[in-house]
Amino acid sequence: MSRHTTTITVQDVPVTVMQVDQSDYISLTDMAKARTDSTRAADVIKNWLRTRSTLEFLGTWEVMYNPDFKVVEFDHFKNEAGLHTFTLSAKEWIEKTNAIGMYVQAGRYGGTYAHKDIAFEFGSAISPIFQLYLLKEYQRLKDDENDRLKLEWNAKRFLSKNNYIIHTDAVKNYVLPQSNYTKSNEWLAYCG
Repeated sequence: MSRHTTTITVQDVPVTVMQVDQSDYISLTDMAKARTDSTRAADVIKNWLRTRSTLEFLGTWEVMYNPDFKVVEFDHFKNEAGLHTFTLSAKEWIEKTNAIGMYVQAGRYGGTYAHKDIAFEFGSAISPIFQLYLLKEYQRLKDDENDRLKLEWNAKRFLSKNNYIIHTDAVKNYVLPQSNYTKSNEWLAYCG
């Protein structure tokens, strides 16, 4: 599992974007820090997870992209959603439903990460303005990455073209005997 991380800044809040096996996962923990009240990031995520609309969104996403998703466990959570006694952590959601759209990373640089589709939905729980800035910054990141890839591709193309010239010149000068080279040029001139 290859991972590459980068950071975008959304309304003065640094938000980690981690690429895991060609998919982008965004730190919900970082995003939750944008809340102006003193609520802990983990509590913001838990409160978001306990609503029925959130669980329906997550369940639909998992059904679309995860063949191993445990729908029966999901139905249990969906039936409990909205009750004042219902609580759900991201870790519990992942373990009980075999979800792949979110993951929890423990440790110093840990937190709760979600697939970009889910993270954009979580952005609306922070605020609609935050969600729009998140989309804008994420798109800027992707545009920058594409520009770098274009430059890299052009550099490789340039090197390949020049290597071809060097190799063909080396073959002409050192591999083909001069008499055969002259004959092959005459033959090419005759054919061309």
